[in-house]
Amino acid sequence: MRWATTLDRHHRVTVVPAQAPGVHERYGLSQADTDGAAWAITPEGAKHRGAGAIQMTLSVALGTSLPHAIYRLPVMRQIQDQVYRVVSHTRHRLPGDTPYCERHPDACE
Repeated sequence: MRWATTLDRHHRVTVVPAQAPGVHERYGLSQADTDGAAWAITPEGAKHRGAGAIQMTLSVALGTSLPHAIYRLPVMRQIQDQVYRVVSHTRHRLPGDTPYCERHPDACE
């Protein structure tokens, strides 16, 4: 999720890896929750999963509600959720960031 911190010039987004100690307890998410999708949790405690989490993070990072507002449109939500499912099931084949636990082996549960 380095893209989130790169886009967030005003430091509004905090990225927390699911593998970090205490994350599941702190945010009320199970291992299955975090294994299955990305999550965005607002300061008020609202939880957004999958494509909704990506769009909420993008909205906060850019300082505009537009990405998440577009996601909330019924047809757009269906399309983005389907794309998210495909990407999440094939992400191990896609180029990307080095997994957190490989970069920080002492910080993983």
